[in-house]
Amino acid sequence: MKLSQFKFNLPEEKIALHPTYHRDECRLMVLHRKSQRIDMYKTDENGEPLLDEEGNPIFIDFRNVIDYFDEGDVFIFNDTKVFPARLFGTKEKTDARIEVFLLRELNEEMRLWDVLVEPARKIRIGNKLFFDESGAMVAEVIDNTTSRGRTLRFLHDCSHEEFKNELFALGHAPLPRYIIDKRPIEDEDTDNFQCIFAKNEGSVTAPATGLHFSRELMKRMEIKGINFAFITLHCSLGNFHNIEVEDLTKHKMDSEQMFVNKEACDIVNEAKKNKHHVCSVGTSTLKATETAVGTNGLLKEYEGWTNKFIFPNYDFGLSDTMIANFYHPYSTLLMATAAFGGYELVMEAYQKALDNGYRFGCYGDAMLILND
Repeated sequence: MKLSQFKFNLPEEKIALHPTYHRDECRLMVLHRKSQRIDMYKTDENGEPLLDEEGNPIFIDFRNVIDYFDEGDVFIFNDTKVFPARLFGTKEKTDARIEVFLLRELNEEMRLWDVLVEPARKIRIGNKLFFDESGAMVAEVIDNTTSRGRTLRFLHDCSHEEFKNELFALGHAPLPRYIIDKRPIEDEDTDNFQCIFAKNEGSVTAPATGLHFSRELMKRMEIKGINFAFITLHCSLGNFHNIEVEDLTKHKMDSEQMFVNKEACDIVNEAKKNKHHVCSVGTSTLKATETAVGTNGLLKEYEGWTNKFIFPNYDFGLSDTMIANFYHPYSTLLMATAAFGGYELVMEAYQKALDNGYRFGCYGDAMLILND
């Protein structure tokens, strides 16, 4: 496949800058992979669209996802936890405002962090950055890693736990640039940009499809007998990097750390053996499970890293259904979705989404892909 095949015009007003009031009330478009059907509206028992008081068809919403699954089916979730990776500091002497985006901790004892800085041209080795008015949280730039990348050493004398708590207390939800370039970060984003089942800290962006699941919806799923399996893949900013090559086979993904434990394997493999549906929630879950699936189609325990790049045509080994968001043009997330649902069907769905007011991005609407 070629990069140019994932081009489409996404007007700015179609990008969701805020989530819906309730997590599970966004729209849900349903794609049927084998029959090539796309459903947008709720229907009666005769298959006729249900109408609102003004005579307009009623869109399927995310709460309806439960209607497509039965007892014994399994949803696989990514339980990674986003940390408040975006900090704002001032440069020593000039007081210039600097954005520091924490990527990962390099050395716990020495307080070394791999970060991105903006504006990068102002930050050189030896500069000090101050992150609070008291001057207690200070970092020194000790290395240049990329054009925007730096290594910081935090000069903070306390226990590691205390240091992390104080550092994260100064941080903000790491919303994508396509949101914060349009509006300021809000207090509500701390909760909104975190899945309700988030458990294992390590992501610098949320596994966005999981954001749609509310406690109420998951309780209803549990009552219906739907099972949950949790894997961990720490999502990196590599998902947002521009692809610089037309030939997708030449693109290299950043590595992301992932964990698949025995409990998740047992739940998923039991469902597979009994011919129940296995649904990957989001492209990060899809990437992790395709990394850990065996040649026998069963999930294996795994602890390590993955740089798997999924794009059409890809032969999937584990899940038969998936849920995804509506992503930006040229994005690796769109490519993984198109690989699962079929390029033509998914791109047709994207055009319908654009024509019918669906919202794009991490706070936008969702797509369910069924194997029927």
